[in-house]
Amino acid sequence: MNRKVQFLDLGKIDYKEAWDYQEKLFKGIIDIKMNNRKHPDKQEATPNYLLFCEHPHVYTLGKHGSEENLLANMLELSNKQATYYKINRGGDITYHGPGQIVGYPILDLDNFSPDIHQYVYNLEEAIIKTIAEYGLKGERLEGASGVWLDPAVPVKARKICAIGIRSSRWVTMHGFAFNVNTDLSYFDLINPCGFTDKKSTSMEKELGNPFDLKEVKGRVKHHLADIIGMHII
Repeated sequence: MNRKVQFLDLGKIDYKEAWDYQEKLFKGIIDIKMNNRKHPDKQEATPNYLLFCEHPHVYTLGKHGSEENLLANMLELSNKQATYYKINRGGDITYHGPGQIVGYPILDLDNFSPDIHQYVYNLEEAIIKTIAEYGLKGERLEGASGVWLDPAVPVKARKICAIGIRSSRWVTMHGFAFNVNTDLSYFDLINPCGFTDKKSTSMEKELGNPFDLKEVKGRVKHHLADIIGMHII
């Protein structure tokens, strides 16, 4: 098993450009796995990657999501300088934008633990541990992925981190969107993750001040490595 993970911070990058890059890395890992199956006497270790980035304003709809959860038309999106993509991850609609930490782990789970439910749990746990360091209690909401605050109180439940992944042959892509200093007004144009009765929040909203993204990224990376068992290089 190769637990080494190459970390790349892509900075601010167009969504489609980052998506294409993910697809390239994802396909490369799968190609190695398929070749290993054909040639059991010549095994090549599969690489792993962890990408962090920020996107310009963009809405993405998962493959099982409903376009009815996009509450704006294309002109309104253009006026907000936002783009829109239908993509191949799970989950419904979400928003990405400045002030948000977007993480794309592209991992061969055969190098770690080939269990998708555990993998999603681990992503959630890394964010829960991160925000706990700032005094916020992150929790899970039954039947929904992501990290929530006050999930047991329907009128107060709000999401601070969305999670949506794709996997094939135990290789993952897409990942999480963690609201740190995010402009939450952009969530008004969607039913986030398909919910009509729940809000989104951010660290800045909850704690009353903006945060150094570089510092928060470091904490997220540390907890991901510790929980999943990555050796980040």
